[in-house]
Amino acid sequence: MAENSFVLELKRKAKEMRKEIIEVVYKAQSGHPGGSLSEIDMLVALYYYKLKIDPKNSHWEDRDRFVLSKGHASPGLYVVLADKGYFPKSELDGFRKTGRMLQGHPELNTPGIDFAGGSLGQGICFALGIALAGKLDKKNYKTVAMIGDGESQEGSVWEASMSAAFHKLDNFIGILDKNQVQETGKTREVMDIGDVSAKWKAFGWNVISVNGHDMAQNVKALDKAYKLTNGKPTMIISNTIKGKGVSFMELNHKFHGKAPNEEEYKKAISEIEKIDVKKFR
Repeated sequence: MAENSFVLELKRKAKEMRKEIIEVVYKAQSGHPGGSLSEIDMLVALYYYKLKIDPKNSHWEDRDRFVLSKGHASPGLYVVLADKGYFPKSELDGFRKTGRMLQGHPELNTPGIDFAGGSLGQGICFALGIALAGKLDKKNYKTVAMIGDGESQEGSVWEASMSAAFHKLDNFIGILDKNQVQETGKTREVMDIGDVSAKWKAFGWNVISVNGHDMAQNVKALDKAYKLTNGKPTMIISNTIKGKGVSFMELNHKFHGKAPNEEEYKKAISEIEKIDVKKFR
């Protein structure tokens, strides 16, 4: 399959996943649509193109590991895992319901989950440990961790970054979902994290910067990150828009953790259905 047609297929998949994110959060009347919509293009590129995984054997020892450190954006990950066959899609209807599998933050009893996300700033630390274990055990798997830009105000993110470079973990890939908004407002207004590319370079990482809604860029960035074996971890700066694809959610901090009402739900689905995937980025 030619790359262009393959990328177009990934874009169609991301469009489908956007609708499912909105449906999951709407049915639960709880959840975080904004950050799920910003991350979904990169998650689709990861899961449908690059990650070495086996949904039928979620504990396969040689699988690539993925850590969603920004665990509140679980709807984006859940719709992908369900579509990949880790669990039945019917489980999505139980999102955030007591006694059901799919809780607000990922839990380890869910097939396909390698990290129980919760407190921000911790996922990249846990992923660092997985990557270090891989090196010590002489395994060939990659460890990928997705973090948020609001989360990058946490000191633990930078401690882990320093440690990953010190241990020369070129099997470790970070993805910063730089969607510009956190719970209480614009990230640059709450606490500006500055030039993150320069920061991670200074910490000893390879840095790749992309428009995280441009699927072709995501594919190329993941290809490059997987091939780099120069003794350095790699950070992909995925420049995104919180709530991307739904006009009234875009860059709107109120949809950090707010489910749409019926009118908003219908409008969101309508807007997503009208997305021209050939032009979307």
